[in-house]
Amino acid sequence: MSKVYTFLANGFEEVECLAVVDILRRANIDVTMVSITNNKYVTGSHSITVQADALFQDMDFSDADLLFLPGGMPGTKYLAAHEGLSTLIRTLHKNGKYLAAICAAPIVYGELHLLNGVHATCYPGFEEKCMGAIMEKSGVVTDGQFITARGLGFAIDLGLELVRILENVAVSEQIKESIQHP
Repeated sequence: MSKVYTFLANGFEEVECLAVVDILRRANIDVTMVSITNNKYVTGSHSITVQADALFQDMDFSDADLLFLPGGMPGTKYLAAHEGLSTLIRTLHKNGKYLAAICAAPIVYGELHLLNGVHATCYPGFEEKCMGAIMEKSGVVTDGQFITARGLGFAIDLGLELVRILENVAVSEQIKESIQHP
């Protein structure tokens, strides 16, 4: 079973986070929401408080297949400033694991100089902070180990893309059909 860690900081974009986590859990993917604060209760950018599953300092991420960073401000800035998370991202990048982000959060990878030559997308206005990336205007962009999404309107699409990558197309399509009822 694939293992995903999602990181929460005060000021995260609630729908971007929870829509992706929901889709992954519908696919029976093991997702742990991790607070980078010293509290499991994390308040998003729209004053919705979410209880994380764990605290960063209590975790061992050695089983990670994918890290997911939701956007939102100032949450993205807090993710970028967290030294432990930066170290973890570099380690997983070096080990070829998947790194996903939505909205403003791809800048975390850009500021770590991991997006050089990588096709990516982000919320309009943050492109320059995705240093070295080949920016696209698509809703979701997958390039190697990076999966990025433009913003909240593409959160479900991002979740389905992560299911496709971690499981397969059939599972992704099954979930899409079950939530969109064609």
